[in-house]
Amino acid sequence: MRRLFIALSVLALAAGCKTAPEPVPEAPQPPETPAPPAEDPHAFRHQPPKPGEPPELVLPKFEQAKLDNGLTVLVSTRKELPLVYVGMTFAAGGSQDPQGKGGLADITYKMLLEGAGGKDTLALDQAFQDLGVSPSVSTNPDGAVLGTRVLKRNADAALALLADVVRKPNFAQKDFERRKKLQLAELVRAMGSPGFLAQQAYLNAVFGPEHPYGHPVSGLPATVDTLSLADVKSYYQKNIGPRSAALVVTGDTSLDEAVALAKKYFGDWKGSAALPPVPSAPAALERQQVVFVPKPGLDQTVIVVGRPGIALGHPDEYALELATTVFGGFFGSRLNMNLREEKGYSYGAGASVDARLGVGPLTASSAVRKDVTGPALDEFFREMKGLQERPITQKELEAAREGLVRAIPGAFESVEGLGSSAAQLFYKRRPLDEFARTVAGLEKATPAEVQRVAEAYLGPAAMQVVLVGDPDVIQQQVGPLKLGKLVAQDPVAPPAKR
Repeated sequence: MRRLFIALSVLALAAGCKTAPEPVPEAPQPPETPAPPAEDPHAFRHQPPKPGEPPELVLPKFEQAKLDNGLTVLVSTRKELPLVYVGMTFAAGGSQDPQGKGGLADITYKMLLEGAGGKDTLALDQAFQDLGVSPSVSTNPDGAVLGTRVLKRNADAALALLADVVRKPNFAQKDFERRKKLQLAELVRAMGSPGFLAQQAYLNAVFGPEHPYGHPVSGLPATVDTLSLADVKSYYQKNIGPRSAALVVTGDTSLDEAVALAKKYFGDWKGSAALPPVPSAPAALERQQVVFVPKPGLDQTVIVVGRPGIALGHPDEYALELATTVFGGFFGSRLNMNLREEKGYSYGAGASVDARLGVGPLTASSAVRKDVTGPALDEFFREMKGLQERPITQKELEAAREGLVRAIPGAFESVEGLGSSAAQLFYKRRPLDEFARTVAGLEKATPAEVQRVAEAYLGPAAMQVVLVGDPDVIQQQVGPLKLGKLVAQDPVAPPAKR
Protein backbone atom coordinates (compact mmCIF):
# COMPACT_ATOMS: atom_id res chain seq x y z
CA MET A 1 0.00 0.00 0.00
CA ARG A 2 2.82 2.33 0.87
CA ARG A 3 4.51 1.52 -2.44
CA LEU A 4 1.31 2.38 -4.29
CA PHE A 5 1.10 5.81 -2.55
CA ILE A 6 4.70 6.64 -3.40
CA ALA A 7 4.18 5.61 -7.01
CA LEU A 8 1.07 7.75 -7.35
CA SER A 9 2.90 10.67 -5.78
CA VAL A 10 5.77 10.38 -8.25
CA LEU A 11 3.32 10.26 -11.18
CA ALA A 12 1.53 13.35 -9.90
CA LEU A 13 4.79 15.31 -9.61
CA ALA A 14 5.77 14.21 -13.08
CA ALA A 15 2.42 15.33 -14.48
CA GLY A 16 2.81 18.73 -12.67
CA CYS A 17 6.20 19.25 -14.21
CA LYS A 18 4.78 18.77 -17.68
CA THR A 19 2.12 21.53 -17.22
CA ALA A 20 4.40 24.22 -15.62
CA PRO A 21 4.99 27.38 -17.82
CA GLU A 22 8.30 27.95 -19.47
CA PRO A 23 10.46 30.73 -17.90
CA VAL A 24 9.94 34.26 -19.44
CA PRO A 25 13.13 35.77 -20.84
CA GLU A 26 14.27 39.01 -19.15
CA ALA A 27 13.51 42.29 -21.00
CA PRO A 28 16.57 44.08 -22.35
CA GLN A 29 17.77 46.92 -20.12
CA PRO A 30 17.77 50.41 -21.69
CA PRO A 31 21.18 52.01 -22.10
CA GLU A 32 22.29 54.08 -19.09
CA THR A 33 21.89 57.87 -19.58
CA PRO A 34 24.60 60.12 -18.11
CA ALA A 35 23.59 62.01 -14.93
CA PRO A 36 22.90 65.72 -15.50
CA PRO A 37 25.81 67.95 -14.49
CA ALA A 38 25.56 69.42 -10.99
CA GLU A 39 24.27 72.98 -10.96
CA ASP A 40 26.83 75.70 -10.12
CA PRO A 41 25.68 77.07 -6.73
CA HIS A 42 27.43 80.35 -7.54
CA ALA A 43 25.94 80.89 -10.99
CA PHE A 44 23.79 83.71 -9.66
CA ARG A 45 26.91 85.72 -9.00
CA HIS A 46 27.58 86.08 -12.74
CA GLN A 47 24.56 88.33 -13.15
CA PRO A 48 24.05 91.29 -10.78
CA PRO A 49 20.58 91.46 -9.27
CA LYS A 50 18.16 93.81 -10.95
CA PRO A 51 17.13 96.79 -8.85
CA GLY A 52 13.56 96.95 -7.68
CA GLU A 53 11.16 99.62 -8.72
CA PRO A 54 12.20 102.97 -7.21
CA PRO A 55 9.73 104.38 -4.70
CA GLU A 56 7.56 107.23 -5.81
CA LEU A 57 9.22 110.59 -5.22
CA VAL A 58 7.08 112.55 -2.78
CA LEU A 59 8.11 116.15 -2.12
CA PRO A 60 6.83 118.19 0.82
CA LYS A 61 4.37 121.01 0.34
CA PHE A 62 5.32 124.43 1.68
CA GLU A 63 2.81 127.15 2.50
CA GLN A 64 3.41 130.82 3.18
CA ALA A 65 1.68 133.80 4.76
CA LYS A 66 2.72 137.32 5.73
CA LEU A 67 1.84 139.45 8.72
CA ASP A 68 1.07 143.12 8.41
CA ASN A 69 4.53 144.03 9.74
CA GLY A 70 6.22 142.09 6.90
CA LEU A 71 7.12 138.92 8.83
CA THR A 72 6.96 135.82 6.61
CA VAL A 73 5.45 132.61 8.00
CA LEU A 74 6.56 129.35 6.35
CA VAL A 75 4.84 126.04 7.10
CA SER A 76 5.11 122.42 6.00
CA THR A 77 2.69 119.95 7.58
CA ARG A 78 3.62 116.40 8.58
CA LYS A 79 1.24 114.62 10.94
CA GLU A 80 2.96 111.24 11.56
CA LEU A 81 4.29 112.23 15.00
CA PRO A 82 3.28 114.91 17.53
CA LEU A 83 6.50 116.85 16.85
CA VAL A 84 7.00 120.41 15.65
CA TYR A 85 10.02 122.37 14.58
CA VAL A 86 9.79 126.05 15.48
CA GLY A 87 12.46 128.46 14.37
CA MET A 88 13.39 131.81 12.96
CA THR A 89 15.40 132.30 9.80
CA PHE A 90 17.18 135.51 8.85
CA ALA A 91 18.08 136.89 5.42
CA ALA A 92 21.50 138.23 6.47
CA GLY A 93 24.49 135.93 6.90
CA GLY A 94 28.26 136.03 6.83
CA SER A 95 28.25 137.91 3.52
CA GLN A 96 26.92 140.94 5.42
CA ASP A 97 29.97 141.16 7.69
CA PRO A 98 31.51 144.63 7.39
CA GLN A 99 34.93 144.79 5.75
CA GLY A 100 37.61 143.56 8.15
CA LYS A 101 35.06 142.20 10.64
CA GLY A 102 34.67 138.62 9.44
CA GLY A 103 32.79 136.50 11.95
CA LEU A 104 30.48 139.30 13.14
CA ALA A 105 27.27 137.67 11.84
CA ASP A 106 28.20 134.35 13.41
CA ILE A 107 28.93 135.80 16.84
CA THR A 108 25.84 138.03 16.70
CA TYR A 109 23.46 135.11 16.12
CA LYS A 110 25.20 133.08 18.83
CA MET A 111 24.77 136.01 21.22
CA LEU A 112 20.98 135.71 20.85
CA LEU A 113 21.15 132.58 23.01
CA GLU A 114 23.36 134.25 25.62
CA GLY A 115 20.42 135.51 27.65
CA ALA A 116 17.17 137.20 26.60
CA GLY A 117 13.96 138.65 28.00
CA GLY A 118 15.62 139.36 31.35
CA LYS A 119 16.91 135.78 31.74
CA ASP A 120 20.65 135.33 31.88
CA THR A 121 22.39 132.58 29.89
CA LEU A 122 21.86 129.87 32.51
CA ALA A 123 18.23 130.78 33.20
CA LEU A 124 17.41 130.86 29.50
CA ASP A 125 19.08 127.52 28.94
CA GLN A 126 17.18 126.04 31.90
CA ALA A 127 13.87 127.34 30.52
CA PHE A 128 14.49 125.50 27.26
CA GLN A 129 15.58 122.36 29.11
CA ASP A 130 12.33 122.40 31.08
CA LEU A 131 10.60 121.86 27.73
CA GLY A 132 12.99 119.05 26.85
CA VAL A 133 14.69 120.98 24.08
CA SER A 134 17.99 122.62 23.27
CA PRO A 135 17.89 125.29 20.53
CA SER A 136 20.65 125.53 17.95
CA VAL A 137 21.84 128.31 15.69
CA SER A 138 23.74 128.13 12.42
CA THR A 139 25.09 130.86 10.17
CA ASN A 140 26.05 130.55 6.52
CA PRO A 141 27.07 133.10 3.89
CA ASP A 142 23.50 133.94 2.82
CA GLY A 143 21.51 133.68 6.08
CA ALA A 144 21.05 132.12 9.49
CA VAL A 145 18.64 129.77 11.26
CA LEU A 146 17.77 129.53 14.95
CA GLY A 147 15.27 126.99 16.26
CA THR A 148 14.45 123.70 17.94
CA ARG A 149 12.31 120.56 17.72
CA VAL A 150 9.65 120.26 20.39
CA LEU A 151 6.59 118.23 21.28
CA LYS A 152 3.49 119.80 19.79
CA ARG A 153 2.00 120.46 23.21
CA ASN A 154 5.07 122.56 24.08
CA ALA A 155 5.28 124.48 20.79
CA ASP A 156 3.59 127.58 22.21
CA ALA A 157 5.93 127.74 25.22
CA ALA A 158 9.01 127.16 23.05
CA LEU A 159 8.01 129.90 20.67
CA ALA A 160 7.47 132.28 23.58
CA LEU A 161 11.12 131.75 24.54
CA LEU A 162 12.31 132.09 20.93
CA ALA A 163 10.40 135.35 20.64
CA ASP A 164 12.36 136.73 23.58
CA VAL A 165 15.59 135.44 22.07
CA VAL A 166 14.93 137.18 18.75
CA ARG A 167 13.26 140.35 19.98
CA LYS A 168 14.77 140.97 23.43
CA PRO A 169 18.38 139.74 23.54
CA ASN A 170 20.27 140.91 26.64
CA PHE A 171 23.56 141.62 24.82
CA ALA A 172 25.37 141.83 28.16
CA GLN A 173 29.04 142.83 28.04
CA LYS A 174 30.21 139.91 30.18
CA ASP A 175 28.35 137.44 27.93
CA PHE A 176 29.91 139.00 24.86
CA GLU A 177 33.42 138.76 26.30
CA ARG A 178 32.90 135.09 27.13
CA ARG A 179 31.45 134.32 23.70
CA LYS A 180 34.27 136.18 21.96
CA LYS A 181 36.93 134.26 23.93
CA LEU A 182 35.20 131.01 23.04
CA GLN A 183 35.08 131.99 19.35
CA LEU A 184 38.77 132.87 19.37
CA ALA A 185 39.66 129.60 21.10
CA GLU A 186 37.72 127.64 18.49
CA LEU A 187 39.49 129.52 15.72
CA VAL A 188 42.93 128.89 17.23
CA ARG A 189 42.09 125.19 17.22
CA ALA A 190 40.75 125.42 13.66
CA MET A 191 43.96 127.08 12.49
CA GLY A 192 45.68 123.80 13.25
CA SER A 193 43.43 122.02 10.76
CA PRO A 194 44.82 121.79 7.20
CA GLY A 195 41.25 121.70 5.91
CA PHE A 196 40.34 125.02 7.54
CA LEU A 197 43.54 126.64 6.34
CA ALA A 198 42.78 125.45 2.83
CA GLN A 199 39.24 126.84 3.05
CA GLN A 200 40.22 130.34 4.10
CA ALA A 201 43.04 130.53 1.55
CA TYR A 202 40.74 129.19 -1.16
CA LEU A 203 37.97 131.74 -0.53
CA ASN A 204 40.55 134.51 -0.75
CA ALA A 205 41.98 133.08 -3.97
CA VAL A 206 38.59 132.73 -5.68
CA PHE A 207 36.74 135.81 -4.39
CA GLY A 208 39.37 138.11 -2.90
CA PRO A 209 39.31 139.32 0.74
CA GLU A 210 37.02 142.28 0.00
CA HIS A 211 34.23 140.25 -1.56
CA PRO A 212 31.29 139.29 0.72
CA TYR A 213 32.05 135.60 0.10
CA GLY A 214 35.81 136.02 0.50
CA HIS A 215 36.14 134.91 4.13
CA PRO A 216 34.98 132.03 6.35
CA VAL A 217 31.67 132.65 8.12
CA SER A 218 33.42 132.02 11.45
CA GLY A 219 35.93 134.76 10.69
CA LEU A 220 39.65 134.55 11.41
CA PRO A 221 41.48 135.28 14.67
CA ALA A 222 42.67 138.63 13.31
CA THR A 223 39.12 139.76 12.45
CA VAL A 224 37.25 138.35 15.45
CA ASP A 225 39.76 139.92 17.81
CA THR A 226 38.65 143.38 16.60
CA LEU A 227 34.93 142.81 17.28
CA SER A 228 33.11 144.70 20.02
CA LEU A 229 29.67 144.53 21.61
CA ALA A 230 28.84 147.74 19.75
CA ASP A 231 29.53 145.88 16.47
CA VAL A 232 27.12 143.13 17.51
CA LYS A 233 24.37 145.61 18.38
CA SER A 234 24.92 147.45 15.11
CA TYR A 235 24.68 144.24 13.06
CA TYR A 236 21.51 143.24 14.92
CA GLN A 237 19.89 146.64 14.37
CA LYS A 238 20.74 146.71 10.67
CA ASN A 239 19.90 143.14 9.72
CA ILE A 240 17.31 141.63 12.09
CA GLY A 241 13.67 142.67 11.88
CA PRO A 242 10.28 141.40 10.70
CA ARG A 243 10.87 142.29 7.03
CA SER A 244 14.15 140.35 6.93
CA ALA A 245 13.06 137.30 8.93
CA ALA A 246 10.63 134.39 8.72
CA LEU A 247 8.95 132.19 11.30
CA VAL A 248 9.33 128.55 10.27
CA VAL A 249 6.98 125.90 11.67
CA THR A 250 7.05 122.33 10.36
CA GLY A 251 5.60 119.01 11.47
CA ASP A 252 2.31 118.48 13.29
CA THR A 253 0.87 121.91 12.55
CA SER A 254 -1.09 123.88 9.97
CA LEU A 255 -0.74 127.28 8.35
CA ASP A 256 -3.61 128.68 10.42
CA GLU A 257 -2.00 127.48 13.67
CA ALA A 258 1.38 128.92 12.69
CA VAL A 259 -0.10 132.28 11.71
CA ALA A 260 -1.94 132.47 15.03
CA LEU A 261 1.33 131.86 16.90
CA ALA A 262 3.14 134.39 14.72
CA LYS A 263 0.56 137.06 15.47
CA LYS A 264 0.66 136.25 19.18
CA TYR A 265 4.43 136.57 19.58
CA PHE A 266 5.58 138.69 16.62
CA GLY A 267 2.54 140.65 15.49
CA ASP A 268 3.70 143.88 17.14
CA TRP A 269 7.40 143.44 16.28
CA LYS A 270 8.87 146.49 14.59
CA GLY A 271 12.22 147.11 12.96
CA SER A 272 13.86 148.84 10.02
CA ALA A 273 15.92 145.90 8.74
CA ALA A 274 15.33 144.97 5.08
CA LEU A 275 16.54 142.22 2.77
CA PRO A 276 20.26 142.76 2.13
CA PRO A 277 21.62 143.22 -1.40
CA VAL A 278 22.75 140.23 -3.43
CA PRO A 279 26.57 139.91 -3.45
CA SER A 280 28.16 140.98 -6.70
CA ALA A 281 29.47 138.39 -9.15
CA PRO A 282 33.27 137.96 -8.95
CA ALA A 283 35.35 137.76 -12.10
CA ALA A 284 36.57 134.32 -13.16
CA LEU A 285 40.22 135.31 -13.58
CA GLU A 286 42.79 133.25 -15.43
CA ARG A 287 45.14 131.55 -12.96
CA GLN A 288 48.41 133.40 -12.43
CA GLN A 289 49.68 131.75 -9.26
CA VAL A 290 49.46 128.72 -7.00
CA VAL A 291 48.87 129.62 -3.36
CA PHE A 292 50.26 127.31 -0.70
CA VAL A 293 50.05 127.38 3.08
CA PRO A 294 53.29 125.89 4.48
CA LYS A 295 52.90 123.13 7.09
CA PRO A 296 56.36 121.55 7.43
CA GLY A 297 56.31 117.82 8.08
CA LEU A 298 52.67 117.31 7.11
CA ASP A 299 52.22 113.76 5.78
CA GLN A 300 49.44 114.75 3.41
CA THR A 301 48.88 117.65 1.07
CA VAL A 302 45.42 119.21 0.90
CA ILE A 303 44.59 120.19 -2.68
CA VAL A 304 41.74 122.60 -3.42
CA VAL A 305 41.04 123.67 -6.99
CA GLY A 306 38.17 125.92 -8.05
CA ARG A 307 36.66 129.12 -9.42
CA PRO A 308 33.53 131.26 -9.16
CA GLY A 309 30.66 129.05 -10.22
CA ILE A 310 27.02 130.00 -10.48
CA ALA A 311 24.14 131.72 -8.68
CA LEU A 312 20.79 130.17 -7.83
CA GLY A 313 18.29 130.46 -10.65
CA HIS A 314 20.90 130.63 -13.42
CA PRO A 315 19.83 128.78 -16.60
CA ASP A 316 22.92 126.54 -16.36
CA GLU A 317 22.30 125.58 -12.72
CA TYR A 318 20.98 122.03 -13.15
CA ALA A 319 23.22 121.07 -16.06
CA LEU A 320 26.27 122.24 -14.12
CA GLU A 321 25.17 120.26 -11.06
CA LEU A 322 25.08 117.14 -13.24
CA ALA A 323 28.42 117.86 -14.92
CA THR A 324 30.13 118.49 -11.58
CA THR A 325 28.66 115.27 -10.18
CA VAL A 326 30.07 113.26 -13.10
CA PHE A 327 33.43 114.93 -12.61
CA GLY A 328 33.70 114.48 -8.84
CA GLY A 329 30.34 114.42 -7.07
CA PHE A 330 29.98 110.75 -6.09
CA PHE A 331 32.08 107.64 -5.48
CA GLY A 332 32.03 106.51 -9.10
CA SER A 333 32.98 109.95 -10.42
CA ARG A 334 35.94 110.39 -12.72
CA LEU A 335 38.12 112.24 -10.21
CA ASN A 336 37.55 109.81 -7.34
CA MET A 337 37.99 106.70 -9.48
CA ASN A 338 41.26 108.15 -10.76
CA LEU A 339 42.88 109.37 -7.53
CA ARG A 340 41.52 106.69 -5.18
CA GLU A 341 40.80 103.54 -7.17
CA GLU A 342 43.31 103.70 -10.03
CA LYS A 343 46.25 105.61 -8.57
CA GLY A 344 45.80 105.03 -4.84
CA TYR A 345 46.87 108.60 -4.10
CA SER A 346 44.01 109.40 -1.74
CA TYR A 347 41.20 107.99 0.36
CA GLY A 348 38.81 110.08 -1.71
CA ALA A 349 38.39 113.09 -3.97
CA GLY A 350 35.31 115.14 -4.68
CA ALA A 351 33.82 118.15 -6.40
CA SER A 352 30.75 120.31 -5.86
CA VAL A 353 29.06 123.48 -7.06
CA ASP A 354 27.66 125.73 -4.33
CA ALA A 355 24.98 127.84 -6.01
CA ARG A 356 24.23 130.71 -3.63
CA LEU A 357 22.13 133.86 -3.62
CA GLY A 358 25.13 135.33 -5.39
CA VAL A 359 27.70 133.44 -7.46
CA GLY A 360 29.11 130.70 -5.24
CA PRO A 361 32.26 128.61 -5.64
CA LEU A 362 32.79 125.55 -7.85
CA THR A 363 35.30 123.38 -6.00
CA ALA A 364 37.28 120.15 -6.38
CA SER A 365 39.45 118.88 -3.54
CA SER A 366 41.33 115.97 -2.02
CA ALA A 367 43.94 115.15 0.62
CA VAL A 368 46.73 113.11 -0.95
CA ARG A 369 49.98 111.50 0.20
CA LYS A 370 52.66 114.16 0.20
CA ASP A 371 54.96 112.08 -2.00
CA VAL A 372 52.42 112.26 -4.85
CA THR A 373 51.47 115.94 -4.49
CA GLY A 374 52.63 116.89 -7.97
CA PRO A 375 51.25 113.84 -9.81
CA ALA A 376 47.92 114.12 -7.99
CA LEU A 377 47.53 117.80 -8.88
CA ASP A 378 48.42 116.94 -12.46
CA GLU A 379 45.58 114.39 -12.48
CA PHE A 380 43.08 117.06 -11.40
CA PHE A 381 43.85 118.96 -14.59
CA ARG A 382 44.02 115.82 -16.74
CA GLU A 383 40.48 114.98 -15.68
CA MET A 384 39.31 118.51 -16.45
CA LYS A 385 40.82 118.29 -19.92
CA GLY A 386 39.31 114.82 -20.21
CA LEU A 387 35.82 116.31 -20.07
CA GLN A 388 36.59 117.81 -23.49
CA GLU A 389 38.58 114.90 -24.88
CA ARG A 390 36.24 112.20 -23.54
CA PRO A 391 32.72 113.69 -23.48
CA ILE A 392 30.34 112.67 -20.72
CA THR A 393 28.63 109.41 -21.63
CA GLN A 394 24.93 108.66 -21.34
CA LYS A 395 25.71 106.09 -18.64
CA GLU A 396 27.64 108.63 -16.55
CA LEU A 397 24.92 111.22 -16.98
CA GLU A 398 22.12 108.88 -15.93
CA ALA A 399 24.07 107.72 -12.86
CA ALA A 400 24.58 111.33 -11.79
CA ARG A 401 20.96 112.24 -12.49
CA GLU A 402 19.60 109.26 -10.54
CA GLY A 403 21.90 109.90 -7.58
CA LEU A 404 21.00 113.59 -7.30
CA VAL A 405 17.25 113.10 -7.63
CA ARG A 406 17.08 110.18 -5.21
CA ALA A 407 19.11 112.09 -2.61
CA ILE A 408 16.66 114.98 -2.44
CA PRO A 409 14.16 113.34 0.00
CA GLY A 410 16.97 112.89 2.53
CA ALA A 411 16.66 116.58 3.36
CA PHE A 412 13.12 116.01 4.62
CA GLU A 413 13.61 112.94 6.84
CA SER A 414 12.95 114.84 10.09
CA VAL A 415 10.93 117.87 11.09
CA GLU A 416 14.25 119.66 11.64
CA GLY A 417 15.32 118.85 8.08
CA LEU A 418 11.97 120.04 6.83
CA GLY A 419 12.44 123.26 8.81
CA SER A 420 15.94 123.77 7.44
CA SER A 421 14.64 123.29 3.90
CA ALA A 422 11.90 125.87 4.50
CA ALA A 423 14.45 128.30 5.95
CA GLN A 424 16.62 128.01 2.84
CA LEU A 425 13.66 128.89 0.66
CA PHE A 426 13.44 132.17 2.56
CA TYR A 427 17.01 133.36 2.82
CA LYS A 428 17.90 132.12 -0.66
CA ARG A 429 14.72 133.82 -1.95
CA ARG A 430 13.44 130.80 -3.83
CA PRO A 431 9.84 129.93 -4.78
CA LEU A 432 7.83 127.48 -2.66
CA ASP A 433 8.01 124.82 -5.40
CA GLU A 434 11.80 125.05 -5.60
CA PHE A 435 12.38 121.35 -4.92
CA ALA A 436 9.94 120.30 -7.65
CA ARG A 437 11.71 122.72 -10.00
CA THR A 438 15.04 121.15 -9.07
CA VAL A 439 13.81 117.64 -9.86
CA ALA A 440 12.35 118.79 -13.17
CA GLY A 441 15.54 120.68 -14.05
CA LEU A 442 17.75 117.69 -13.34
CA GLU A 443 15.49 115.34 -15.28
CA LYS A 444 15.20 117.62 -18.33
CA ALA A 445 18.88 118.55 -18.72
CA THR A 446 20.06 117.11 -22.03
CA PRO A 447 23.46 115.48 -22.73
CA ALA A 448 24.34 118.40 -25.00
CA GLU A 449 23.59 120.96 -22.27
CA VAL A 450 25.60 119.04 -19.67
CA GLN A 451 28.57 118.69 -22.02
CA ARG A 452 28.43 122.39 -22.89
CA VAL A 453 28.55 123.57 -19.27
CA ALA A 454 31.22 121.01 -18.40
CA GLU A 455 33.51 122.54 -20.99
CA ALA A 456 32.52 126.11 -20.09
CA TYR A 457 32.91 125.92 -16.29
CA LEU A 458 35.35 123.05 -15.70
CA GLY A 459 38.14 124.17 -18.00
CA PRO A 460 41.58 124.34 -16.35
CA ALA A 461 42.58 127.92 -17.20
CA ALA A 462 40.39 129.75 -14.64
CA MET A 463 40.86 127.18 -11.89
CA GLN A 464 42.66 128.66 -8.89
CA VAL A 465 44.89 126.29 -6.90
CA VAL A 466 45.44 126.23 -3.14
CA LEU A 467 47.71 123.72 -1.38
CA VAL A 468 48.36 123.07 2.29
CA GLY A 469 51.38 120.91 3.01
CA ASP A 470 55.11 120.55 3.37
CA PRO A 471 56.69 123.55 1.58
CA ASP A 472 59.74 121.61 0.37
CA VAL A 473 57.56 118.93 -1.21
CA ILE A 474 55.34 121.54 -2.85
CA GLN A 475 58.31 123.47 -4.24
CA GLN A 476 59.92 120.31 -5.64
CA GLN A 477 56.82 118.66 -7.10
CA VAL A 478 54.46 121.49 -8.07
CA GLY A 479 56.98 123.99 -9.41
CA PRO A 480 57.84 121.87 -12.49
CA LEU A 481 54.13 121.66 -13.45
CA LYS A 482 54.27 125.37 -14.41
CA LEU A 483 50.75 126.12 -13.19
CA GLY A 484 51.72 129.60 -12.02
CA LYS A 485 53.98 131.35 -9.60
CA LEU A 486 54.19 129.61 -6.21
CA VAL A 487 53.08 132.06 -3.51
CA ALA A 488 53.26 131.19 0.19
CA GLN A 489 50.49 132.47 2.47
CA ASP A 490 50.99 132.95 6.18
CA PRO A 491 48.04 131.19 7.89
CA VAL A 492 48.08 133.67 10.78
CA ALA A 493 48.33 136.92 8.81
CA PRO A 494 45.21 138.53 7.29
CA PRO A 495 44.59 137.44 3.67
CA ALA A 496 46.34 139.47 1.03
CA LYS A 497 44.53 141.04 -1.89
CA ARG A 498 44.51 139.12 -5.13
